[in-house]
Amino acid sequence: MSKLPRHHVVLCIAALLSACGGGSDTASVTPQAAPLATAATILQLDDGALTPADATQFAQPSFHMAPLLLEAPAEAQTAVHTQTVPAAFRRLNTRRLTLESLRVAQANRLANVDTDTSSATPLASTTTVATYTPAQIRAAYGLPTLPGSYTGLSATQAAQLGAGQTIYIVDAMHNPNVAAELSAFNSKFGLPACATKTIATTASLPLAAASASGCELSVVYSTASGGMSATAPAYDAGWATEIALDVQWAHATAPLARIVLIEAASASYDNLLGGVRLANRLGAGVVSMSFGGSETSTTSAADSVFSGANMTYLAATGDSGAGVAWPSVSPKVLAVGGTTLSYSGAGARSEVVWSNTGGGVSAYVATPAYQSGAVPGMGTAARRTVADVAFNADPSSGQYVAIIAAGSGTVKWSSVGGTSLATPQWAGLIAIANALRVVNGKAALAAPHAALYTNISTVAGTYASVFKDITSGRHGSCAACGGETGYDQATGLGTPNGGALLSALSGLTVQAAPVVTAATISGKAGAALSFTAPVTASNAVTYALTGAPSGMSISGAGVVTWATPVAGTYGVTITARDSVNGLSGSGILTVVIAAAGSTSTSNTPTAPTASGGPVINASAMVGVANRALSGTIGISDATSKSVAVSLSGAPLGMTFQVSGMQITATWAAPKVGNYTLKVVATDSNGASATASIPVTVSAR
Repeated sequence: MSKLPRHHVVLCIAALLSACGGGSDTASVTPQAAPLATAATILQLDDGALTPADATQFAQPSFHMAPLLLEAPAEAQTAVHTQTVPAAFRRLNTRRLTLESLRVAQANRLANVDTDTSSATPLASTTTVATYTPAQIRAAYGLPTLPGSYTGLSATQAAQLGAGQTIYIVDAMHNPNVAAELSAFNSKFGLPACATKTIATTASLPLAAASASGCELSVVYSTASGGMSATAPAYDAGWATEIALDVQWAHATAPLARIVLIEAASASYDNLLGGVRLANRLGAGVVSMSFGGSETSTTSAADSVFSGANMTYLAATGDSGAGVAWPSVSPKVLAVGGTTLSYSGAGARSEVVWSNTGGGVSAYVATPAYQSGAVPGMGTAARRTVADVAFNADPSSGQYVAIIAAGSGTVKWSSVGGTSLATPQWAGLIAIANALRVVNGKAALAAPHAALYTNISTVAGTYASVFKDITSGRHGSCAACGGETGYDQATGLGTPNGGALLSALSGLTVQAAPVVTAATISGKAGAALSFTAPVTASNAVTYALTGAPSGMSISGAGVVTWATPVAGTYGVTITARDSVNGLSGSGILTVVIAAAGSTSTSNTPTAPTASGGPVINASAMVGVANRALSGTIGISDATSKSVAVSLSGAPLGMTFQVSGMQITATWAAPKVGNYTLKVVATDSNGASATASIPVTVSAR
C-alpha cells in the first residue's frame, strides 16, 4: 500500500538570510542555542509528526484489576455482587494486574506482582470488591434500559443504542481472543451479539456507513503511517486485558454501534498515533484511547492528527494519581478521569474522586477557549487542565470483564477499573449522542468540548441536570487535588446523568467562541482610517483593542477608527467576547500605514506567483514583557509538496516548532522592543515568497 501524500516544511533559522544546509531531527529550535551566524538548523516534519524522542516514548494501558478471580455472574443477576479479597492478596498492586500475574502471585504467595511500583498505589486495606453488570451501570448513570429484543426497534430506539455509529478502539499489541471474550460477555449479560467482519488491507476507504440495525466487530492492524498491515502484533497480557475491557464496555454502552479495534504494532507514541491516523482514514466516528504517557514540550506536534472531519477523540487521564498524561492533555481530545462508585442497584448513585485518577495542569499546552472563567469552578486556568469529564474507575467498585488468558480457552471474570474503563464508556455516550443527532437532523458533534463546557456547564440548570458534580475525595496532596463544586482537575465537569446528557447533546446547536480573522489593513499617514473588525460570532459581542496605537479606537458595533494615522506597521489585537456564552476569541490585525504620498504595501499574506508557488500566512505578534507570546506562520503551496523556509531576525529566546505546513513561534519571556521576523519560503520548483512579521513587545 502506498503512503498517503504529505507536505513538508524545511525550516532554516539563521542570523542572516541564507540558503538552508545541514540537517537535524529535532522538533524545537532555540535560536540562541547555536552560533546562528555560522550554522543553520533544519527541521523536516510531517503533518502531525512527533520528534524522534517523542515518537519512541511508550504509553501504558490505564487499567487496574482487583486482585481476585470473581465467581461467574448469574444469568439474571440483580443484586450488586460483592466478594472478599483473600487476605494473602490485600496488599497486591492492582495497577495493570493480569490473570497471568495473578496466577503467579497465587502460586508463589508474592506480596507484590508488579515490578513497576514507583508510581502505583497498592490496594492496601480494601477487603471487599463490588462489581457491576452492564445493566447496573446503565441504571446507575441513567442510560436507557436495554430492550428485551433488538429487532423491530424504532429509529430513535436504535439510536439510543448507538446504531449507525462507529467506535474505534485504539490499543497496542494483540488480543487473539477478543471476539470470544466479547461473545461470552454478551451472552452472560443479554447484550446483542456482534457479527465479526473482516476489513481487507486493500479495502477502499473510508468504509461504508455502519449498519443501523446490528453490531459489527472488526479487527485491523495499523502501521505508524496510518496504513493497514496483514501481520498481527505480538501478544501482551496487559494490553490484551486492556483490549478486552475497552471492547466490552464500549459495546455495553452503545450495543448497536460498530466497533473497529485497531491494534498498533507497539505502544510507542508513533505507532499508537498510526492507529489514530488509520481511524481517520476509515471514516467518521469516535476514537477511544485508554492509554497515556508523559507530555513533553513537543507532543503538541501531534494535535493535527486529532482533527479528522466528524471525528471525536477521547483519552484516559491516567491511573497513577495527580498528573498530566498525553494524549489526554491535547486540547482536541476529551480527557476522561475516574471516580469510585457506590450504588445499591436502585435509587441514586454516590461517587467520590478515585484516589488513583489522573488529572492536573499541563506544563506546555495553552488554555483552550472552552476552559473559560464562565465555567463554574474553572477560575482562570493557567494552561490546559484535565480531566474534562469522568466515570466509574475504581477496581474496588469495578465492572465485569471476561478474559481468556493466553493458552487457555476458559473464560475468567475479573473486576476491572481504571480511567481506561471510563474512557470507552464515554466514547459510547458520544456515539449514542451522534446517532440521536442523525435522527434529529443534526451534524455530528465532532469535538464535544464546546458543547459540554459552553452549551451545558455555563447554564446553571442544565449543568446540574446533565452532570453529577463530584465534590469529595482526593487523588493527591496538592491544593487542587480534591473534588470541588463545579469543575475540578480530578473529575472535570463531573460524571454523566445519561438521559439528560443525551437529551442535551442530541438537540443542541453547539455554540463556539467568536472568530477574529487575521487580516492586513492598509492606510496612509494623515488620512482617516476606518474599517469593521473581521469577526464571526453566533451572538452579539463586545469588543476590545490591545496594542493599538494612540488615537485608534473600536466602537460597540466593531468599527475601528483612527483619525490621524502615523506611518508605520502596527500589530493590533482585537478581542471579541460573546455576550451570551461568555466565550472570547482574539485575532491580530496588521495595520500598515504608508507615508503620505507613497503606496501602501504588505507582505502578509503573500500571494502566489502566476505559475503557483508558496503562500505565507502570518500576522503580527503583539505581547507584554515577560508574558509568554506565540504566533503561527502558515505555509501553503498548490504546486509543490516540499517547501524550504528561512527565518531571520528572531529575537533572542524565541523558539520555533514545525507541525505539517505550520510553524509556531514561541517566546517564553519577551523583552520590550520592536522586532521584525523575515520569512522566505522557497518550494522545490524554485518559486518563492517573502513576508515580514512585526513583533511588538510593550512594557505592560
